[in-house]
Amino acid sequence: MKTLAKFVDVYCRHQHPGVLKRPVALKHHDVTSLMGRPIHLCPSCTRLIAHALAKRACCPMDPKPQCKHCPSHCYHPTYRKKIQEVMRFSGMKLALSGRLDYLLHLFF
Repeated sequence: MKTLAKFVDVYCRHQHPGVLKRPVALKHHDVTSLMGRPIHLCPSCTRLIAHALAKRACCPMDPKPQCKHCPSHCYHPTYRKKIQEVMRFSGMKLALSGRLDYLLHLFF
């Protein structure tokens, strides 16, 4: 979940620079303790992270596979397409910045 929040944070910072951002405060998830700091997202990315964390928390798979390898997709098709875009962009951005832990997560 921390990686998911980090990826959405990176995506929002780089793809939505001129949009008003607010601290993320979700009803069922404490994103600040998850990330170790408050993150500020635009309304669109806040909805995406809320949907993603809710679906991740209710995932029936144990252990949780990566979504691209999961036999039953739980994301709404609109959010699934958006999260794929976020993962693709943020994964490359973090890999190019030298974060090997994110690079490993991207490929495995």
